[in-house]
Amino acid sequence: MKNEEMAKLFSEATPYIQKYHGTTLVVKYGGNAMVNEELKTAVMNDLITLTLLGVRVVLVHGGGPSINKMLKAIGHESRFVDGLRYTDETTMMVVQQVLAGEVNKDLVAMLRGRGVGLCGIDGQMIRCSKVADKDLGYVGNVERVDTRLIDRLLDDGFIPVIASVGLGDDGTAYNLNADTAAAKLAEALGAEKLILLTDVRGLLRDPKDEETLIHVLHTYDVPALIAQGIISGGMIPKMECSVEAIHGGVERVHILDGRIPHSILIELLSDRGIGTMLKKEDEA
Repeated sequence: MKNEEMAKLFSEATPYIQKYHGTTLVVKYGGNAMVNEELKTAVMNDLITLTLLGVRVVLVHGGGPSINKMLKAIGHESRFVDGLRYTDETTMMVVQQVLAGEVNKDLVAMLRGRGVGLCGIDGQMIRCSKVADKDLGYVGNVERVDTRLIDRLLDDGFIPVIASVGLGDDGTAYNLNADTAAAKLAEALGAEKLILLTDVRGLLRDPKDEETLIHVLHTYDVPALIAQGIISGGMIPKMECSVEAIHGGVERVHILDGRIPHSILIELLSDRGIGTMLKKEDEA
């Protein structure tokens, strides 16, 4: 890169660095976006960079592919109900071992001394109840979030890395949807932004045409887009928890393609919007 190009990039980033210094950013990372090691390294480096620039970064993760791999290895069938993993006792044991263990610690190691691995059980951070409207086994709804442990780590310059496992009032561990867990944490922390990293460009008007990316949405647009089928499948729970996060005080939610190297830095520190941004009704 030529010196003048580098200077232009820094000049473009400066006002954004000033804007986000001292703010809290929650990033949800999971699914197929975590499979490629080179891309995973780029994501972790982005988070380290943001921390060095004074942003308070929290990473929330799932790990569906790793769970599927372990269940297959032990000969246990993966079941899904309306796109959500049915979690029986054996699956819950694997979820805890894989998410709070292998996946969590791999991400922590990649943060080179900046990361601290946690799950929602630690410090009773994420309290939840069993999903009641359908039989999903040990799958929970987030009821409340205690941010004290996270705040202390952020104050000391660490990146909390949180596996999406929660705790019931009776001490039972529950599997949580990682998007929902991230949204609830973002609300409780008063985050400026919530970023959901996926393996698609964002919300597309035509799923087969990436040129139909919807760059900006208001929360009031979402119900109509669901009714039209533009928001469908796995994008529905992402959008619904994003709307809840906005209503809970998060300024903006970004759905970004985790397959694009450094997509977080490009979205936050440049004039180029590369994903779908959801914002409040009263914003222009």
